[in-house]
Amino acid sequence: MAKVENIVFLSLVLDLFAFTIPLPLFPRIIEWYTQRESSDPHGFLSRTLWAVSTIRGWFYKPPNNTQRWDIVLLGGLMGSVFSTLQFIVSPYIGSLSDKYGRKKILLLSMIGNILSALVWIKSTTFASYMLSRVIGGLSEGNVQLAIAILSDITTPANRAKALAHVGIAFAICFCIGPPIGAYFASRPVALGQYLFGTELNVYAAPAILTLLLLVAETAFLAVALPETRGKKPTVQSSKKTDEHSTEFKTNGINGTNGVHTKKDEGVTPVRSAEQRLRTLRTLRLLHFLFLGVFSGVEFTLTFLTFDLFDWSNAQNGKLIGSIGIVSAVIQGGYVRRALTRVGELKMARRGMSSCAVALVALSLLPQFTLSKPGLAFRLLQIAAICMAFTSATVVNALTAHASLQCDEAPPEITAETTGNGSTPPPPRAVQRPELAKGQALGRFRSSGQLGRAIGPLFACASYWTFGPSVTYAIGAVAMAGLSALMHKVARRTSVKVA
Repeated sequence: MAKVENIVFLSLVLDLFAFTIPLPLFPRIIEWYTQRESSDPHGFLSRTLWAVSTIRGWFYKPPNNTQRWDIVLLGGLMGSVFSTLQFIVSPYIGSLSDKYGRKKILLLSMIGNILSALVWIKSTTFASYMLSRVIGGLSEGNVQLAIAILSDITTPANRAKALAHVGIAFAICFCIGPPIGAYFASRPVALGQYLFGTELNVYAAPAILTLLLLVAETAFLAVALPETRGKKPTVQSSKKTDEHSTEFKTNGINGTNGVHTKKDEGVTPVRSAEQRLRTLRTLRLLHFLFLGVFSGVEFTLTFLTFDLFDWSNAQNGKLIGSIGIVSAVIQGGYVRRALTRVGELKMARRGMSSCAVALVALSLLPQFTLSKPGLAFRLLQIAAICMAFTSATVVNALTAHASLQCDEAPPEITAETTGNGSTPPPPRAVQRPELAKGQALGRFRSSGQLGRAIGPLFACASYWTFGPSVTYAIGAVAMAGLSALMHKVARRTSVKVA
């Protein structure tokens, strides 16, 4: 099990490293395409900007600087394309991995990611750059398949600890990816330079680095990763495992997905398939609502610093990298050790509360940008630290709890399908396809991606309609409400251990 965990972790580091490289570049990428193509009234970008400004005119007419408003809202549209496509394809990727195996589908998704990077390298028009985002959105399945693989090889007692590797990989890559992407972006490729007869994008340097990382990841997975679908996890009969199992029972789940055994008499209630499906639906809703708010904050943060402080790619890269460093420390030093003890839902609630504090700080920041710049910078630091705690906790905790609702054995090994009729089937004999790990976790991730698709659109529109203070204040109220809702859900799903 440890070997597969290490393989998955290393592959995630490579994949997320490539994923985080362009994050601080979005404002300048849009600015470059606008300067390059705005003179063509019939071009894709000009027509898109026209559509955006028309829609904007229905709701709001800013007194000046309309072009900047349109460009930033276009950034929100660009950011939502990837997540919208992920919302559509994630359940299918999960179902295909249940049917054909995790490794095969993962390698196919890597081919799509490589193709996306190749298109980015030579995307000298906004239309071709959007094509690279579309290909990437349709292909990206690495994170959800990594979660499915880790769920395959772990027991409910040690799953949260194993899934923490996903959060740690995210945190590490947010430390190194954005600053390195900004560094390579500071050395733009001059227009007119060619590679194999193809004109290069001005940010071809970070795009080529992304391509190299994806190729290395694909080769590594092809050689090192075994197939895990249908594999039974190794159950450790140690005192520590027993303690973990007891702790999981406090969340209403035990090692058999809530099956009522003699040993558990009077301790853990039966968790039927219907109960687990209801829990999954609740978790999907919470995942959608949380990421709808949080992704809007994430996406507008670099536009906020660009707008108020005129920060460069390098400065935005350092900001995102610092959030990643703090998140990595929290993930490895606190979350990984405390998640099982605290409980997944309580940990998620703490992260949501931290995000509400971050949003309050960001809502106050514009008031002091000119009068007290030092205080404004301190507020940005407070918001960054709180966002790092949120990044380290909420999604990882919700994912761990969602994985515990899934069936722990593939349908083909249940008594209903393999028994000869002489032995009564166990309580888990009849399994539901929607509780299979790949499909269930694919739907869970899909709900989050829908939130990531909608969040940047609403956040960018609100930012340039009502301003950052009102936008972040509304987000703070919404996140505080989600924290209160999470508290109710945690109380409803928890039970007392006798």
